[in-house]
Amino acid sequence: MFDAILWPFKWIVSLILTGFHNLFTTIGLDPSSGLNWVLCIVGLTLVMRVLTIPLFLKQIKSMRGMQELQPELLKLKAKYKGKTDQLSRQAMAQEQMALYKEKGTNPLASCLPILVQMPIFFGLFQVLNGVPGAARNNEGILMLSPSDVTSFNDAFVFGAPLFSTMMQPGNGNHTSTIAIAGVLVVLMSLTQFITMKQLSAKNMSDAAKESSIYRQQQILLYVFPIIFLITGINFPIGVLIYWTVSNLWSMGQQWWVIRNNPSPNSQAERELNARRAAKGLPPVGKTKEQHDQEQAEIRERATRGQRVQPVGKKRQKQQLKKNK
Repeated sequence: MFDAILWPFKWIVSLILTGFHNLFTTIGLDPSSGLNWVLCIVGLTLVMRVLTIPLFLKQIKSMRGMQELQPELLKLKAKYKGKTDQLSRQAMAQEQMALYKEKGTNPLASCLPILVQMPIFFGLFQVLNGVPGAARNNEGILMLSPSDVTSFNDAFVFGAPLFSTMMQPGNGNHTSTIAIAGVLVVLMSLTQFITMKQLSAKNMSDAAKESSIYRQQQILLYVFPIIFLITGINFPIGVLIYWTVSNLWSMGQQWWVIRNNPSPNSQAERELNARRAAKGLPPVGKTKEQHDQEQAEIRERATRGQRVQPVGKKRQKQQLKKNK
C-alpha cells in the first residue's frame, strides 16, 4: 500500500533526476561523477521549492491570521475555563472554527509546505535505496534508465556513494560515509533550528508571544533538530543533501519575508520601520500623507499639553529690567 501511494512521487523524482542528469552530461560533466548527481539532487530540491512557493505564501497568511486571532482565542479560552463537559468543549470548538472562518485562516495551512514535500522526500529515499539492487541486475528505476542507475551507483562524494548511510556504507569507504553524513546531519539540524528561531524571535507580535502557540514553538525549536540528529543516521547521503538544501532555501526565503514583509507589531516590523525612517519613508502600511498628518497631530497635542509656568511679580520686574 505504501509503495503504491509513493509510486507517482517516485516517478516524478526519477523524471526530474533524469532530466537534470541529461542536462549536466550534455554540458560536459562526467555522467558517473558525484558532482553531476549531487547537482541533480540540488536541482530536484529547487524545482520542488519553487513549486511550493504558493503554499508558502498561504502558510505566511495563515500564520499571521492566527497571530491576529490570539487575543480572541485567549478570551474564548477564559470563557470556557474550568468547563470540561462535552457540550462546553463542543461549543468552544465551534466558536474557534467560526473565528478561523471569519479571519479566513486555517491552523493546518502552516504545515502545507512540509506535508507536500514529504512524499517527494520518501520517493527520493526509495529511489536511492533501490539503486544498488537495480545496478546489480542492470535494471532501470522508473524514468531512470539502466545506464543512469549504473552511473548513479558508481557516483561517489569524497569516497561515499550517494545511496549510502551511516549504518550501510554500500560499496564505498565507510569512514568517508560517516564523516560526510555526520556533517550533513549537523547542517540539516542547524538550518532547521535557525529557520524556526528567526520566525519565533522576530516575526511574532508581542501578543502572540503570550500565547500557547508560541510556547509550543519554543519546545519544537529544540525537539525537531534533536529528532533530525537521531534519525539522520538512517538517511542516505543523497536524501541528506536534499533536506539540507531545502532547509537553506527555507531559511533564505523566510529571512527575505521577515525583513521585507514582517508580521504586524513584531520586532521585525519595528526594525523595518526604523530602516524606512532612516530613508525618510513612512512606516509600513501608511502613505506619506497619513504619516505627516499623524506627526502633525502628535506635535499639536504636545503643544496644547504644555503648561505655562506662573511668574511672580518680583521675577516679572527683574525680566522687565533685563529687557530694558
